[in-house]
Amino acid sequence: MRHSVSGAEHPIVSGFHPDPTICRVGEDYYLANSSFEYFPGAPIFHSRDLVHWNQIGNILDRRGQFLRGDGRPSGGIYGSTLRHHDGRFYFVTTNVGDAESGQTIVSAEDPAGPWSDPIFVPQARGIDPDLCWDDDNELLLSWTGSVPGTELTGILQGRVDLKTGEFIGEPYRIWQGAGLAYAEAPHLYKISDHWYLMLAEGGTERGHTVTIARADRPEGPYEACPSNPVLSHRSLPLPVQNTGHADLVQTPSGDWAMVYLAVRPGGFTPGFHVLGRETFLAGVDWVDGWPVVDEARYDFTPDETAFEDDFSSDALHLRWVAASSEPAAIAAKHPEIGLDLRDPGDGSPGLLCARVRDLEWSAEAAFFESGRFEVRIDERHRYWLEYENGRVRAVARIGGVTAELGSAPAPDGWAKLRIASVEPQAATMTAIGPDDIVLSVKTGQAALELARLDGRYLSTEVATGFTGRMLGVGAVGGSSHLWYVAYGPDSQARESEPPVE
Repeated sequence: MRHSVSGAEHPIVSGFHPDPTICRVGEDYYLANSSFEYFPGAPIFHSRDLVHWNQIGNILDRRGQFLRGDGRPSGGIYGSTLRHHDGRFYFVTTNVGDAESGQTIVSAEDPAGPWSDPIFVPQARGIDPDLCWDDDNELLLSWTGSVPGTELTGILQGRVDLKTGEFIGEPYRIWQGAGLAYAEAPHLYKISDHWYLMLAEGGTERGHTVTIARADRPEGPYEACPSNPVLSHRSLPLPVQNTGHADLVQTPSGDWAMVYLAVRPGGFTPGFHVLGRETFLAGVDWVDGWPVVDEARYDFTPDETAFEDDFSSDALHLRWVAASSEPAAIAAKHPEIGLDLRDPGDGSPGLLCARVRDLEWSAEAAFFESGRFEVRIDERHRYWLEYENGRVRAVARIGGVTAELGSAPAPDGWAKLRIASVEPQAATMTAIGPDDIVLSVKTGQAALELARLDGRYLSTEVATGFTGRMLGVGAVGGSSHLWYVAYGPDSQARESEPPVE
């Protein structure tokens, strides 16, 4: 049973869902996130109450919208903005693997898709674009970066022709922040008689903050909020850290709320966050024309994260994405049960992936004859089980070192591979990580432990980058037959035996 939690300590969308952006249409809220190298990209969610969210699509589900580029870890789709204007949804983002195209704008009548082919703004180089319409209904693009052929850098803005992707007039600098490092992620709003520009500053680590300024015109000049930063957990002894990169939304009743990213670190100092940056929610009051953030306004029962997927549906569930590849290149429905997995031959990890969404969890993948099941941050930081030739091996890669840690026979032609995150076993204070990762093979009703590993090596503080832990299933020896995958915060191993083979 799930119990009520405070929004100050628990995300509304858990797991690797960073850089939240939100808009409202009538009684309906829509939320989208960055997704980096994983395709399809930019998951989008729907809610009626701001605290319970259901994924309704992935905005960038065609390669023409999201070119693979070099496919590097923490490349791909960065911070974005989702807005609704004149009956249509608009989404603007940056694909850092296709930097010369500048910013990418797609639109849709239905937020569940399909979304249009992209309009590129090549003169706007950089990251974290924002869309806002001025009083003359002209489109304002704000972003963090530069304009090729000019000396303009920083937080920039310009009016864009949506038909051509070209600027109307010259871009210009606007407010550059409160003076902290890495001012980025601009969001522009017209609220009452003022234009408000909200930024993220301090970097997306422990110094992360939200700052805001206002002006009479979108171009400025801007007056900084005297209480900046309006949100930050820097140097505070709180279980949630790295708070920043926020977006505002007004409720139908006229109240205001803020979504923002944050992390939940664990283990001994400096603390290790393993799920990536997650989406949190706070209330907002306006005092003397400035936002005051109330992090503890919302209490809620968290959404269910457990799932069991036997892939019997005609289409893959929206949770499944591919690291630097496409799900269709890796997986196809098996004629009888489950999926046929294959090496896509594109230089990618060859994994069908789903986000880990809990701090403690267990997951199981069942294969016939061969298969691979892993938990990962990237190719250099991952733990996995590999089933082939009647045997299961537990393997770890940390940086440039790969080691086999244990093995066991699996002679029945199929195997259930199990990975779990559990409380760490540590003999000394400095050995306390965020968790231990246990790799097991299921034999009868018992799970035979093959390896227990320190979870800190699958954390952002060790691996670096902008993503979080993912579960992945893939082929061994060119092709494999996957039966099912089950996951949950208290997932129990499935006791049934396979109906085929």
